[in-house]
Amino acid sequence: MSSSSNSQGENSAQEIQVPLAAVAGFVRQLSHDLRNHLNAAELQSSYLGELSDDAEMKDEVKRLRGMLAEMSASLQRVTQALAAIRLTLMPYEAVNFVEDLRRKLAMEFPEETDAIEWKMGGGKAELNIDPQILQPAFLEIFANAFQHERGPGALRATAEMNGSEFTFTLTEPKTNFSGETENWGRRPFAQMTHGHYGLGLPRVLDIIGAHHGKLHAHYDSGSSSLVTTVVLPLGTDG
Repeated sequence: MSSSSNSQGENSAQEIQVPLAAVAGFVRQLSHDLRNHLNAAELQSSYLGELSDDAEMKDEVKRLRGMLAEMSASLQRVTQALAAIRLTLMPYEAVNFVEDLRRKLAMEFPEETDAIEWKMGGGKAELNIDPQILQPAFLEIFANAFQHERGPGALRATAEMNGSEFTFTLTEPKTNFSGETENWGRRPFAQMTHGHYGLGLPRVLDIIGAHHGKLHAHYDSGSSSLVTTVVLPLGTDG
């Protein structure tokens, strides 16, 4: 085999590296196109429902419209997970942010509320954040803790002020942790299951980074716990 043939074979075997921004653009366009088709199908199904007086037929059409709506919403969630982050910053007391987070968790995960032990320390201080964007990032961290390789015992959530920083730590029992934390949140699409595409933690990392904060995780084998830490700069002290 000639050297040119070898070179062509090597080049064809190389992985094509596509920037995430290009992937996001593709997903955005694909989602737009598919949602147009879904909207047309939804309108058509609505029309079919109006043509029939049969109760069973109307129920089936209603069910079909619900399925189409869920498909459209799923596409929208993926698009949002890859969208550029644009913040509207405002001063927000750290203690209020934590209390609002606790209330939101109780609403979205009512069966898990009693499994969290909270500790807030350090006094009053302000964050400079976009709470509408930052709160979902914290909710994603908790959602992962509830769902993935969870061990017996309570989750411990600790928030404290250390000098010019707000530090939030979530310690979750994981007796059979099989992941790696070296590139935590830096591997989109690495783990995909039905309805989940490995975009949650990368989005969290981007949101915290946009707030000039840091996210890191490590596994403490001594206590069999995964420890996730978020550090955010404080604004004006109270």
